[in-house]
Amino acid sequence: MHKKMKFFINSLLLITVVVCISLSSCSGRKEKVYHVGIVTDYSPFMIIADGFKSGMVELGYIEGKNITYDIQIKHLDPEGQKIAVEKFIKDKVDLIFTFPTEASVIAYKLTQGTGIPVLFAMCGVEGNIPIESVRYPGGNITGVRFPGPDNVVKHLELILEIKPKTKRIWATYNPNYPNTVVMLDVLRKAVSSYDLELLEAPNQTIEEVEADLQQLEELGKVNIDAILLIPEGLSQSPEVSKVIIEFANKHNIPVGGGIPFTLDWGAIFCFLPDEAETGKLAALSAHKIFTGIPAGTIPLVTPENHLWLNYKATQALGLTADEGLLRQAKEIIR
Repeated sequence: MHKKMKFFINSLLLITVVVCISLSSCSGRKEKVYHVGIVTDYSPFMIIADGFKSGMVELGYIEGKNITYDIQIKHLDPEGQKIAVEKFIKDKVDLIFTFPTEASVIAYKLTQGTGIPVLFAMCGVEGNIPIESVRYPGGNITGVRFPGPDNVVKHLELILEIKPKTKRIWATYNPNYPNTVVMLDVLRKAVSSYDLELLEAPNQTIEEVEADLQQLEELGKVNIDAILLIPEGLSQSPEVSKVIIEFANKHNIPVGGGIPFTLDWGAIFCFLPDEAETGKLAALSAHKIFTGIPAGTIPLVTPENHLWLNYKATQALGLTADEGLLRQAKEIIR
């Protein structure tokens, strides 16, 4: 009995050693290190990347240990974004994370046939990326969509709620930016339904925007009731939005619809998803991809919108934000 027991114990130890060796867990097996390429249109959107990395930490991905990031910021530079994505493809990264729309569209087009998954955030999918459905995007792509068409209507409603007598609204945009066509179509219909006038200013550079605004001043009285910052590349950029808001402040015109940093310059509201939360939502999808789930089978996520309200700027313009609106706000600047 003693010999049998000894034989049994030795056999068990031998099996354990073999299993350990085969799994490499007892011989210092190196943990998989995931390589993620990140490309964005604008540096202000890096809050999304910060939220993404924070979410990945919560899921067990520690930078420098089992995940690395190659971050490429290509401000208003489609060619630079293309070069960045091509570099990621050459490097055979495990995932390309992109935001907002322009970088995401470029990455989607360039990665076809490569097998590299693309995860986007703050991307206007409509009219830009041919997904099969929200529940099953298909191909090599998934992510957190930007609810742009819904938001642009909400922006208009907020302007009218804060300044009910609005009749003429000015908006500039880059006609070549991916989101523009869809955004304009929705905005034009909404403006028409309220019997308002939309003063469109198609531009591609800050110099063109400045020339447009100067022309309005040269006409004498600036006959504009409000300015909307459409969710597209030109008016959402820091340089252009600042020029617009400074012009609006000079002429006591409310501006709304931008990104939270525009509140610092005097915009009266922002209504959009929280960027850090958006990044964390994207991290959940990245984890699924790393566990072997094909990107195209992971449903798209639509984040919750939040209202940031500049009550101080609203009062300075002689306008009113009622209690109902104040209760909706995620943050109020007083």
